[in-house]
Formats: sequence, structure tokens, C-alpha cells
Amino acid sequence: MRKITINELRQVPLEKQGVEIVERKGLGHPDYICDSIMNEISIALSKEYKRRFGEIVHHNIDKGLLVAGETEGRFGGGTIKRPMLMVFGDRATFQINKDRIDVDRIAVETAKNWFRTKLRFVDPERHVKYQVEIKPGSAELTDIFKRRELGKELLGANDTSAAVGYAPLTATEKVVLEIERHLNSPDFKKSFPESGEDIKVMALRHNDRLELTVSMAFVDRFIGSENDYFTKKKSIHDTLRSFVKLKTPISKVDIDFNTLDARGRGLSGIYTTVTGTSAEDADSGQVGRGNRVNGIIPLNRPSSSEAAAGKNPVSHVGKIYNLLSFKIADRIQREVSGIEEVYVWLLSKIGIPVDQPAIASAQLILSKTTRIEDVSPQTRDILDDELDRLDRFCEDLSEGKVPVC
Repeated sequence: MRKITINELRQVPLEKQGVEIVERKGLGHPDYICDSIMNEISIALSKEYKRRFGEIVHHNIDKGLLVAGETEGRFGGGTIKRPMLMVFGDRATFQINKDRIDVDRIAVETAKNWFRTKLRFVDPERHVKYQVEIKPGSAELTDIFKRRELGKELLGANDTSAAVGYAPLTATEKVVLEIERHLNSPDFKKSFPESGEDIKVMALRHNDRLELTVSMAFVDRFIGSENDYFTKKKSIHDTLRSFVKLKTPISKVDIDFNTLDARGRGLSGIYTTVTGTSAEDADSGQVGRGNRVNGIIPLNRPSSSEAAAGKNPVSHVGKIYNLLSFKIADRIQREVSGIEEVYVWLLSKIGIPVDQPAIASAQLILSKTTRIEDVSPQTRDILDDELDRLDRFCEDLSEGKVPVC
């Protein structure tokens, strides 16, 4: 029997509170780059392990650092003076019996492919150097993968850790996600090739007014002069206003765009880059400093201390529970009537199978006409059902079907 608790949470739903702050770091942000690349390496290793050994074996590729390089910006196109440095860290399985896995090669090739396909103006051969510091795992944590017969049971958790997910997203959270995804969409880049991928959106909702601050790195090869920059900036700003007006029910919206800009200071007064990411020159990145697993940084919400990106998808609850808690919360909110907001908490105990959490708890904010007794049985059934199907969820994680940032 699993330990499952259902409780009423007596608080005002976030949508009805007076102050809400939400952030999203976009595709070309250094922290997003680290999270995304390290998770892609875990996916690549998982596929190789399954191909070679029939199952996923021990690895955690959740320590990564992108060290900023050095550039010389110019109107019409600058140059790279010193490349970025991508550092890969933590643990993996390099060998089973006499069968060796070239972990270093997989890590570097995966990173190069990510840069090549995600960032239009980053050449993974010339603009980035790579340093692999992945080492074999400890004997005790590696042994978790040896304590079961293939396919007989889920693995034991490799950590004692907690996670929390929630649903639904507020209007502010939704629009922050939609803004960045729109600005980094292929159609937008086709219309505005000068817009770089390094985008950050910060939202402050104060009662019924929404204040958005958007930062976007422009690509200097498309900027002929300071005046040209401000002309193109205004065009994007106007387009963004129209997009936000269509995408949010909040009527009072202010949008500030690249607020550090100052006319009359040339390149020093405008936000331009050579490659579209600040990691080329201004800002380093690190795993775990970016978006939570639902794609945003919601400062009003509880959140896990774990970075999900790069952790293995079959025993590390820092990944599994982080993502599963949001999946369960979303399903409860969609399927159980009378719930305004739901928070799902999952706690593991190291060594205990991951489908047997130390506790699985749902906290429900109910509508005025709903009683906790009316919704508890269905909520409990959903929690049990999702944990019963955890093997399939872990399979989806291993194949990259569930985004982590």
C-alpha cells in the first residue's frame, strides 16, 4: 500500500493574489543551453546503453558549465576572438565486462549537434571548445542498477529527495511561455533574422496590470548602424505588443524591451551579439539555474531544489519525481471537477523502488461548493494510477518525449 494523502489547501489561488512574478530563460540563454545539452547527452547515453546492454545503466549528466568566450562586435558583423567553453561533468558507465562505451565522444557529438540545430549563428567547430570531466560512478550508486532482474521491477531511488508540481498555469505564466516560444519560432526568425535566440522574459502582475520586461540579443550582421538598430527594435516591439494583446486576457499590459539601451553610445549602448547568445562574450551558464521543468521560473510557487536536466530517467528521482509531479497535478486539475488549484508532492527514500514514494501528497484548493470528501477518492486513484504506470513514464523520459526546460 502506498502512502497517499489528500488535503485541502486553504489559500487564495495564485491567479487571484495581488502580486505574481514569473520568468523564462529562452533557447539561447546560457543556462538554458546547459540544461538542454546535458539532458540531450543523457538521452543519447540511454539509447546507447539500451542498444548495447538492453537496459539503461548508471549515469547522471547533470553538472555542466558554459564558460563565456570573447568577441569583437561590429555593425554589419563582428568576430569571435575566443570561443566559448562547454564543460561536461558528473558520472556515467563507461564499461560493462569488456564492452566499452565512448562516453566522451557521445557527449561532444551531442553538444555539437545541439548547437548546430538550435542556434543559427553558432558554429560548433569554431565557436565552442569542449572539456569532458565525466567519470565512472561510485560503487554503491552503480550497484542499484544490479539489484534487479531485467524487466522485473522498477529500480530503487538513487537519492532521498522531494519534488513538487502544480496546475493549472496562471494567465501570466502562460503568456511568459508563449512570448519566448513565439520570439524563437522559425516563422519569427524568418521575419526578423536580426533577433537572436538569447531571450529572457520577466513578468510582474500587480493586481490587474501586467508589466513585461523582455531582453533579446540582436545579431550584429543584420544591424548597419545605431539608427538601424533602434528602427528594427521598434518594429519587433510593435509586433510583440500585438502578439501579447492576442494571447492574454489581462487588459492592462506594459512591455519594456531591451531597457539597458541608450542612444548616442554606439555599440556600447545597444544589445548586439555576433552569434545571438550572450554566452559568446557576456554571460556564462550552468545546469540548474534556468527554468523549472514546466518551462518557467515561477517565484510565487514552491519548487524542488533538484536540477532535472541530465539526470538518469530510471532511478534518479530528481528527474522522475520533478516531472511526474507536474504530470499528476495537470491530470488531477483536468479530470477532477471542483478544484481551482492543485499541488502534488512526492518524496523518495534512497534504495526504495521509485514507484513506492515515502509519500505522495495532493494539496487541493477547492471551489466554494466542493468538499474534500467529494474529490479525495478520484484524486487518490489518479495518484495511484500514475505511479502504477511509472515504467512507461520513465521510458518517455529516456526517449526525450518529456521536455525538462
